[in-house]
Amino acid sequence: MPIIKYNPTSPGRRGATVVRDPDLTGGKPEKSLLLRLKKNSGRNAYGRITSARRGGGHKRKYRVIDFRRRHDGVPAKVAEVQYDPNRSANIALLHYADGKKAYIIAPLGLKKGQTVMSGPKAEPRTGNAMALSQMPLGSIVHCVELTPGQGAVLGRSAGAAIRLGSREGEHALLILPSGEARRVHVNCRATLGQVGNIDHSLEKLGKAGRNRWKGRRPKVRGTAQSAYAHPMGGGEGRTAGGRHPCSRTGRLSKGGKTRNRRKTSSRMIVRSRKKKR
Repeated sequence: MPIIKYNPTSPGRRGATVVRDPDLTGGKPEKSLLLRLKKNSGRNAYGRITSARRGGGHKRKYRVIDFRRRHDGVPAKVAEVQYDPNRSANIALLHYADGKKAYIIAPLGLKKGQTVMSGPKAEPRTGNAMALSQMPLGSIVHCVELTPGQGAVLGRSAGAAIRLGSREGEHALLILPSGEARRVHVNCRATLGQVGNIDHSLEKLGKAGRNRWKGRRPKVRGTAQSAYAHPMGGGEGRTAGGRHPCSRTGRLSKGGKTRNRRKTSSRMIVRSRKKKR
């Protein structure tokens, strides 16, 4: 997948790069699968900011993605492979033989004109969706359900690849990209193949404005803020903080566990994800 580097015609262009996916066919989005996307600028229903540094950004509409893949036994032709402004992966527009249209996450290598299918009659090929019990061991999958019929939860971002390790009884063992090993019911569905747009993480923005287009506002260090704005702010001149690193609400930001121990799905984890050294 080529990464295009711009000529240094300006300071913002000097370090900027962009990914050009050869599988993208463009085309206008399907109107019947578009929804209005209202911006909340990081605010909750009470108008309070719960996600800091959000706001602005380019207008966009939400593409309704079929994460359940329950239209079984009907072949679908890939009409377009399009860019989706709401996610890192590309999406594929499917035209089913019975007239239905749907968007799915585009796997690596899926091209315009190919045919995909879901259900028990589907063959183990890239883009086909089926239960984990039907897939060959060692397969690379994405868009995996955690409970049957729930819809894809795991492996939805660009380049995501989950390996089907083994099957034992009613559960299958999955090896996630983070190194975590997790058990999932064999009736859960997944899509064969790796998610496309694998070079998405190598893209360099080059200037702050490209982040603003995404709706991300500037980030200011806590020690550079005033004392009334941040617990680590204030003081004459630069400081080392004077306390353990924390958020602006005073919550410690290092060393804490982010996962809820009482979460039901935690008991299905066989091996936790690798620790960064």
